[in-house]
Amino acid sequence: MSNAGGSILPLCLEPHPVLRVPAAPVERFDRALKRLTDELIETMRAHDGIGIAAPQVGQGIRLFVANPSQRRGRELIVANPVIESARGRADIVEGCLSVPEIWERVRRSAAIRMRGQNLRGEPEVVEAEGLLAIVLQHEFDHLQGRLFIDRLSWLRRQRVQAKLHQATHRTAMVAAAAA
Repeated sequence: MSNAGGSILPLCLEPHPVLRVPAAPVERFDRALKRLTDELIETMRAHDGIGIAAPQVGQGIRLFVANPSQRRGRELIVANPVIESARGRADIVEGCLSVPEIWERVRRSAAIRMRGQNLRGEPEVVEAEGLLAIVLQHEFDHLQGRLFIDRLSWLRRQRVQAKLHQATHRTAMVAAAAA
């Protein structure tokens, strides 16, 4: 499936190993990276997401796209991000394209300052608060090999793992029936 922007890529779902490995730095800022970014944007839109990281489509590089507004052309693209500072606390219910059917309250920083690079390899700094700060932290976690469910208490994580197992099983059954 594709359109003018790029192809819609298959998502890697938990427990796919690429989701648990720290991603490698982006070293080449070329047409292939631009194409991958277009595909990330299209994949995110197709799944009604507000952020997506390269590992979620099987690409183990430090790249993500965020767009909490879901308005075309408002995507924030960050390669090789580093969180320089964080302040405040925010609790929000999060979900994840790679963790289907799971929604849990997670505590994160309310505001952050992130340094990274744009698609030309130029340095950029993003100051964010509210939902954008949450999305940036969520996507940054993906690049560290961490999922939002890892931020839950042990008891909540056990409950989520059981739900996740059931959801993954249902997804596999639907895919097998469609094949």
